[in-house]
Amino acid sequence: MALTDLTPSAPLLSRSRMPRAQELPGIPWLSRLEPGAREQALASLRVVEVEPGELLCRVGRPPIYWFGVLDGLLKVGNDGAHGTTVTYMGVPPGGWFGEGTALKREGYRFNVQALRRSVIAGLPIDCFDRLLESSLGFNRFLMQQLNERLGQFIAARDIDRLTQPDARVARSLAALFDPVLYPGVGEMLRITQQELAYLVGLSRQRVNRALRSMQAEGVIRIEYGGVRVLALDKLRHYGPAD
Repeated sequence: MALTDLTPSAPLLSRSRMPRAQELPGIPWLSRLEPGAREQALASLRVVEVEPGELLCRVGRPPIYWFGVLDGLLKVGNDGAHGTTVTYMGVPPGGWFGEGTALKREGYRFNVQALRRSVIAGLPIDCFDRLLESSLGFNRFLMQQLNERLGQFIAARDIDRLTQPDARVARSLAALFDPVLYPGVGEMLRITQQELAYLVGLSRQRVNRALRSMQAEGVIRIEYGGVRVLALDKLRHYGPAD
């Protein structure tokens, strides 16, 4: 997939807009804020639409926004030592990411690329810091987010050690259904087999075979435009024991 560098500021700012009323329920931490903090956030939030292949964040660039996905799908990864791409995670609707980078004010250690046309919300770092200093609700959300993220990356290390392709696909798919990190997904995830292949690091054909095996076992159902999970716990532990 071709890369188009969007990273910030002028191209992003020139295309951004205020969030629409119908988009606000897709920002999970807004409802946790105290009234004054919520007003600050609403006055600062920006929304931008990105095209497939565009980079929202690039390695080494300083954070200007804390980002979340209102609609679409992002890939968080990096370039490997031999010219291959290492994928850390996918970010579906409802997911916010990069809070560790925002807290430390260091350059990004990863690239974030749109896999499809996506609608992204951004909270300026200065507002992020003000909420961190003044809002108990915001701090509680971030603590929960960081704790859940730690568990996600531990699980990702286990996935990396799996040699059975069906298990790799299943557990990578299960990570996208995390109800804490990605509350906008629910039971149905809009994702193509090619997009899932990008995230897992396998061919589309191999991903197709894995999905059909899981469907035959009643773990998922392949639907038009995506995948519906029928047994999330089985999906999380699919395949041979480690």
